[in-house]
Amino acid sequence: MEVIIQQDAEAASLLVAKLIAKALRENPFLVLGLATGGTMEAVYAHLVRMHKEEGLDFSLCRTFNLDEYVGLPPDDPNSYRQYMQRHLFSHVNINPRMTHLPNGMAADLDRECDEYEKLIKRFGGVDLQLLGIGRDGHIGFNEPLSALLSRTRVKALTPTTVAQNAIYFGDPHKVPRRAITMGVGTILDARRCLLLATGAHKAEIVAKAVEGPVTAMISATALQLHPKCTVVVDEAAASKLQGHEYYRWIFQTEPEWAEFR
Repeated sequence: MEVIIQQDAEAASLLVAKLIAKALRENPFLVLGLATGGTMEAVYAHLVRMHKEEGLDFSLCRTFNLDEYVGLPPDDPNSYRQYMQRHLFSHVNINPRMTHLPNGMAADLDRECDEYEKLIKRFGGVDLQLLGIGRDGHIGFNEPLSALLSRTRVKALTPTTVAQNAIYFGDPHKVPRRAITMGVGTILDARRCLLLATGAHKAEIVAKAVEGPVTAMISATALQLHPKCTVVVDEAAASKLQGHEYYRWIFQTEPEWAEFR
């Protein structure tokens, strides 16, 4: 795991967007794993700007989202399909048929999960998986006690997650209680993982995820086992990391980061 500290949330989100853009330019057929949530909005805004101003091309890439609520149709404004439409898909030249999310309205949810896993494999696996982190340390909707080898499945959401997402629904009672999510094992299969966390409210869980023991209680700790995982944080989210001086040194001295300094 590699930790990169940036001055503020804007710099952190811009760096993540630049890393995605670089991967897309190097491989136009990139299979990109996508995440949702407030933290990702700035990343997508930068990617849209790069498309419009720099010609960043999405026409040949394929995308797979981490998760989707059970019981919300794709046209529901709170579905993650609509989130992706608002923040990325409708603003770039991506092929809609190459954008994939789990179907939370499927009659057979277990079959839907199996088919999603098969579809990812059919496209050769995820090349770059974008991730956020929940306040309880979940990645995707892999809530506490998610098996570290878990695959795409239906998960019941914790009260913490429901409360955190209530701001988008206006009422906690309207938040779905279940979601389809890529499993921890599915996420770890990606060739590269890229996690973004910003804000002081994420500092404690970031420290546990990066420097704490690997545990199913905090699914993000499984990323410590990934051979190529980059965690990008701002100063606020990095405030409780013990190795912050070393992480800053990596960004300032390692050749692979020279073009981003």
